[in-house]
Amino acid sequence: MSAADGRDDDAALVARALAARDLAYAPYSHFLVGVALVADDGTVFDGANVENASYGLSICAERNAVARMVLAGHRAIRAVYVATTTSPPATPCGMCRQTLLEFAPDPAAVRVVAVNPAGERAEWTLAALIPAGFTGAQLG
Repeated sequence: MSAADGRDDDAALVARALAARDLAYAPYSHFLVGVALVADDGTVFDGANVENASYGLSICAERNAVARMVLAGHRAIRAVYVATTTSPPATPCGMCRQTLLEFAPDPAAVRVVAVNPAGERAEWTLAALIPAGFTGAQLG
């Protein structure tokens, strides 16, 4: 999903993240999260958090979207839109930041945009959210 100038369609991606948030399954925390993840070629993958009574088995929206991206054969992310209801909008958790980093050839080029239904937003690069992150480069 790209505009004529090659930039992502921001309003459409915000809408997709908010729509995914509405589909989240969070009966315990009631903390709904939705994601619109943009792969390197512009393909968009939606994700929502899915909780479990055994909290450790819950799946974050970001990791849900990454799994969908991988299953579709993609291996690189260029942007992630995360929708919550918090004010200010919430950033991805640490586990999700690490997962996103795995698929970010250049973390400084990956946009992470947090939004909420009230229209608030915040934006960072993935590198700003997980500086000096652990990557395959450390594994030799």
